[in-house]
Amino acid sequence: MTLELKSVEKKVGSETWIYPTDLVLQEGAFNILLGTTRAGKTTLMQLMAGLEKPTAGEIWFNGENVTGRRVQDRNVAMVYQQFINYPNLSVYDNIASPLNVLRLSASEIKQRVDSVAALLKLEPYLKRRPAELSGGQQQRCALARALVKDADLILLDEPLANLDYKLREELREELPKLFEDRKCTVVYATSEPMEALLLGGYTATLAEGRVTQYGETATAYRNPVDLTSAKVFSDPPINSAQVQKQGGEFILGGKVRWPIAEKHAALGDGAYVMAIRPHHISPTPQHDQAVSIDGHVVVTELAGSESIVHFHLADGEPWVSQAHGIHDLEVGMDTTLHMDTAHCLYFDTNGALVAT
Repeated sequence: MTLELKSVEKKVGSETWIYPTDLVLQEGAFNILLGTTRAGKTTLMQLMAGLEKPTAGEIWFNGENVTGRRVQDRNVAMVYQQFINYPNLSVYDNIASPLNVLRLSASEIKQRVDSVAALLKLEPYLKRRPAELSGGQQQRCALARALVKDADLILLDEPLANLDYKLREELREELPKLFEDRKCTVVYATSEPMEALLLGGYTATLAEGRVTQYGETATAYRNPVDLTSAKVFSDPPINSAQVQKQGGEFILGGKVRWPIAEKHAALGDGAYVMAIRPHHISPTPQHDQAVSIDGHVVVTELAGSESIVHFHLADGEPWVSQAHGIHDLEVGMDTTLHMDTAHCLYFDTNGALVAT
């Protein structure tokens, strides 16, 4: 059940919402669309489902051109962040509704509904109506209705956003397993890089209507093809600054220097953009390859057992540190932080990756 976009473009008036996109999604795996709000995730899903028609290009599914095919004529299931249920039907009948359309037997419908209700912890609520449920329970009902249908294409648009933390964590683990043995294409949209990493599979990074990279999730995270993709796949934001390579070392801000690794020896001297994720910068040195950088603290946060420090470099560039433990840094103070240069990414001045 391969889904392929061939030069698909979507314009609304004079605005381009999706720039020409070529993408082949993997069957039997989670395909994640990762991007911030208004990056184009929902529009891309609506094009895949047939809810929107592309301005240009073609959509092929399982070897057939389905560009002009109505959504009613496609075997598609979709769940939005905003839960949608039939208010006059019980939870059981809401979940069973797509199976009734398929005219399945009552026994098969019951077996399928009971199975997905158990997975989503909806068993106690099957006789209730949606208005009698909490927001999280209503979203679980909408999710169950999509999962119970044996669809060829399943589109999940940030479906866990309204669920409580514990259930969200459980479903992140269970959802990929649920589709392991199904011959379907699953597309999951999220704005959270950590959620993409937890789900695994394959990830397409989106920025301002463009798919910037697609590949195995772990590979896309570790080896972004450009600075834009690296920024999409980093939360807190990835730190970046221009550096100079001179002979055997890199130089940041004319002051901070570190020796180049052997794998970077072939890079020519000149200007590059260096990027490093916040968890490789700490108020205390964690590795032998750490170099000291001076920063002016502007914001401090505690996130569980982690300390997040927003600081400015000497030239005013805003950076972020994310470190384990509780670090006592005060807003307004000047401090020294430590950067693990083994995890630096290097891009040319146009933003293309040149070395990791």
